[in-house]
Amino acid sequence: MPYTPSTYLPYDFANRRHIGPSPEEMTEMLEVLGLQSLEELIGETVPDSILQAEPLDFGKPKSEREMLWAMRQIAKKNRAFTTLIGQGYYGTVTPPAIQRNILENPAWYTAYTPYQPEISQGRLEALLNYQTMVSDLTGLEIANASLLDEATACAEAMTMAQRVAKSKASAIFVDRDCHPQNIAVIRTRAEPLGIEVIVGDPFTDLDPEKVFAGLFQYPGTYGHIHDFTGPIADLHAAEALGIVVADPMALVVLKEPGAMGADIAVGSTQRFGVPMGFGGPHAAYMACRGAYKRAMPGRIVGVSVDSRGNKAYRLALQTREQHIRREKATSNVCTAQALLAVMAGFYAVFHGPKGLSAIAQRIHRKAVRTARGLQEAGFTVEPAEFFDTFTVDVGPMQGVIYKAALAEKINLRRIGTTKLGIALDETTRPASIEALWRAFGIERKDKGGDGEYRFPEGMIRESDFLTHPVFQMNRAETEMMRYMRRLADRDLALDRAMIPLGSCTMKLNAAVEMMPITWPEFSNIHPLAPADQVRGFAEMLDDLADKLCRITGYDAMSFQPNSGAAGEYAGLMTIAAYHRARGEGHRRICLIPTSAHGTNPASAQMAGMKVVAVKSAENGDIDLEDFRAKAQAAGGDLAACMITYPSTHGVFEETVREVCEITHAHGGQVYLDGANLNALVGLVKPGEIGSDVSHLNLHKTFCIPHGGGGPGMGPIGVKAHLAPYLPADPATGGTGAVSGAMHGSASILPISYAYVLLMGGAGLTQATKVAILNANYIAKRLEGAYEVLFKGRNGRVAHECIVDTRDFVDTAGVTVDDIAKRLIDCGFHAPTMSWPVAGTLMIEPTESETKAELDRFVTAMLAIRDEIREIAEGRIEKGNNPLKKAPHTVEDLVADWDRPYSRERGCFPPGAFRVDKYWPPVGRVDNAYGDRNLICTCPPVEELADAAE
Repeated sequence: MPYTPSTYLPYDFANRRHIGPSPEEMTEMLEVLGLQSLEELIGETVPDSILQAEPLDFGKPKSEREMLWAMRQIAKKNRAFTTLIGQGYYGTVTPPAIQRNILENPAWYTAYTPYQPEISQGRLEALLNYQTMVSDLTGLEIANASLLDEATACAEAMTMAQRVAKSKASAIFVDRDCHPQNIAVIRTRAEPLGIEVIVGDPFTDLDPEKVFAGLFQYPGTYGHIHDFTGPIADLHAAEALGIVVADPMALVVLKEPGAMGADIAVGSTQRFGVPMGFGGPHAAYMACRGAYKRAMPGRIVGVSVDSRGNKAYRLALQTREQHIRREKATSNVCTAQALLAVMAGFYAVFHGPKGLSAIAQRIHRKAVRTARGLQEAGFTVEPAEFFDTFTVDVGPMQGVIYKAALAEKINLRRIGTTKLGIALDETTRPASIEALWRAFGIERKDKGGDGEYRFPEGMIRESDFLTHPVFQMNRAETEMMRYMRRLADRDLALDRAMIPLGSCTMKLNAAVEMMPITWPEFSNIHPLAPADQVRGFAEMLDDLADKLCRITGYDAMSFQPNSGAAGEYAGLMTIAAYHRARGEGHRRICLIPTSAHGTNPASAQMAGMKVVAVKSAENGDIDLEDFRAKAQAAGGDLAACMITYPSTHGVFEETVREVCEITHAHGGQVYLDGANLNALVGLVKPGEIGSDVSHLNLHKTFCIPHGGGGPGMGPIGVKAHLAPYLPADPATGGTGAVSGAMHGSASILPISYAYVLLMGGAGLTQATKVAILNANYIAKRLEGAYEVLFKGRNGRVAHECIVDTRDFVDTAGVTVDDIAKRLIDCGFHAPTMSWPVAGTLMIEPTESETKAELDRFVTAMLAIRDEIREIAEGRIEKGNNPLKKAPHTVEDLVADWDRPYSRERGCFPPGAFRVDKYWPPVGRVDNAYGDRNLICTCPPVEELADAAE
């Protein structure tokens, strides 16, 4: 048989990794749509007037080996020195069991936000462990399931305190010993809200009558440990609140904020096993007194019961979500840092209270030995009492010693012109201490072993913490591994099934793209490391920014926003700064369609803008006449409009250029929400159709995984005229800083960069086309059974579609929630429910799903429609049917069966796997019970036993 050369081209490697349907399957899907080619579909879907003229071309796409080799060359240009800079970022040891079984496990990193609690019990328990850890360490009753980073958590604490404090003052006092990035972000957040920021010494400069809160760093950025009981009592006397920004590792051994009378505590759990990663991502925490729980931003995991009365976890107090409160929302927090919070919580489970105490004490003893060696050599060390951080006065020798430390591969913190800051951590070894001494001209051996402590009198922690059995379990790795596996098995993530969430783009997070983030050259870098140690990061960030600009048509990028909502806020603040620079600071009106993402109005309000809602037309498009009238009415006060493209309804609106032109004609700027960029890449450039700024959800379009509710990454792209007003470096107190690190969550950017290298311009464009194909295929297959609510020209949808289920309430008593729970029986996460239209399902299959998986989903949806029809026709009871009883658990299967349908029908509906079926660990969760009986920490064992009876 003659040899036949292969026609499998290098591009197909990317095609077969990220793009689910095979070429043959695409042909079959196109036939269902009555089309001959993808190009014909795009021609019927995307308006010709906005299609980009030139194709994306980044050169030849790389194979996995080529990409990893290229990333290694970049990584080599970073140098991971021993970093003793501190300032909120510390070396830490990630236990390998946590790295392998959590961080590197798709069962954990591909999960979505736990809005469907029945299929999220594992990560909800892990997050409840985290909340319990935070509550115990801070001595406060309620903790949330993480915020973005310490700096933004400080800002959230400020606005929360203003909401709940009885004081009517409009200023906040901020401890001058706060980390510079915390002060910078507080100033940014305060300015548009009219909050005055007073920075000073808490013991000499604080006037409680003039502020609604005081915010104190503990320990301070230079190492001072102060008892803030007195200042907080003075604040309380003036009906103001006390906020403590506390290092959780220090709280293991030092007096907790609750014991000082603090009302709110915030901080970063980075040093609980989460690498520095050049600034993030890290899970920030927030805890507060129970009286303020309903004002707390972010997500809170609570304990409830399921349909059989068994204990079940859920997100509590969900009425606080931005999609409900919109411009009245007090925070735009949408993405938390769930995966990192899970890691930090498992770090506490892994070590337990005794292990954490041993780590904290070792850190302190190493710091004491280091300081004593310097003092005995004649150097002045301040403060006299500290936890892990102190400063050394070296006078005119600062530069010489700093360079000598660099020669020893040690980074120190320069403070003014005469001092150096030193912060020790869990990773500091005796050799590092000796090398540090050598930089100071001291030849000395670190013999270790002594037990000297330098804590202030009365500041030793007296209360117990982590007393719950989960933190007392046998920490043999066998037991830890099995616990992690048990929790993972309770969840439904992308490693099991399609997650067809509209607007959330749950696409493949390829294993090879995840590999570089754990390389020490990326993970062990301090965000304030000298420039010559981060040349690899600089090269990657510059090239990624260039490629993203070429994709979007923008001229500059900032990677600082560490979530999509943070990107919205940063974009609007950039617009506001632009207007102020032109002497038009009075421009405050922001036009937002009623269909916009819920975080849009919240972000505008936080940026000091007045939200004016714009109607939607009957077909779901922006009502152009209403938009024009409201832009005219705003006139010279128009700051911006916020639009989503394709629209939130999943349609390529024909009038997008006109919307942009109207806005510009009145002097406003166009903010185009990047949530739906997965339908644009390679086809349409937002910056070329009239948009001035967008945030890009790298955790959607560019493959950073959702991690069970975070990390996210929301860099903003801007046109050239806005570039001078992008967020500045927070570590230097720069204007407009929106997060704690200059490049946000930089350690996960290698994922997006690897994705772009693997796909190339042609692969990215093909992915967009197939995302549109998959959505249209599902819409067509469901036609006749469900009404697709909004369509563009030629009856096509973009990358997602909305199916209407509202009539089923009247005809069969079936709600959208019933359909969502029944899909669990079929082995699927539900589509997005009741948004942007109440009582509907928004479906986005992404390009990553194969035709087989799409067909399985369609089979499930059609079978559910048949069940609804049977109920409507009276063939199944309205109140006792598979939809109302869903999801079905193993306990349902083995219990007495008193239902008018078979076990097989209930538990094995069409679409469900017979052998590898996913069994939800709990039945339908009672949300109302959970809010009435709010429990947000690990309940005592006896309560668990009671709930099971």
